[in-house]
Amino acid sequence: MSEINIAPLSDTPQIRAALSAMLIEVVANGASVSFMHPLAQEDADNFWEGSLAAAAKGKRIVLGAFDGEILIGTFTLVLDLPPNQPHRGELAKLIIRISHRGRGVGTALMLEAERLAIARGRTLLVLDTAVDGGPWQMYEGLGYKLAGIIPGYALKPHGGLMGAKIYWKQIGGE
Repeated sequence: MSEINIAPLSDTPQIRAALSAMLIEVVANGASVSFMHPLAQEDADNFWEGSLAAAAKGKRIVLGAFDGEILIGTFTLVLDLPPNQPHRGELAKLIIRISHRGRGVGTALMLEAERLAIARGRTLLVLDTAVDGGPWQMYEGLGYKLAGIIPGYALKPHGGLMGAKIYWKQIGGE
């Protein structure tokens, strides 16, 4: 693997196709990212179209991790929160291609999301992840604190309920 490059994504046919392919791949492999298996191409495309449109309006930042020219991961920093929460950001949709897991891609995406959040005046980040199979060990290693576990939070991509761990981290100033 060559050097990982992280950059904000914008909506192009190639980027949307790569994001959709990654989303379909990870859902098929059991990742809890809000979708059920089998995930239709049209549904994946529609999700990314909306997410990238929100990014174009400054409501979120969709980051991409590249190995050379190949998109291998993505992570979203949601900025569009209620008026009483201008200090907060939400982290969502950490997706890494199965072939590139365990190589530091998730950590690189997390650190860049934190840097961008601080640059936008955010001082608190929150996220949720699956109790089973989620990358919670990585989050804890990066200093995220467990707020709690919610049982039966969502359906697994192949069916059955699973719990979610809710995490938070103060960043930047106080």
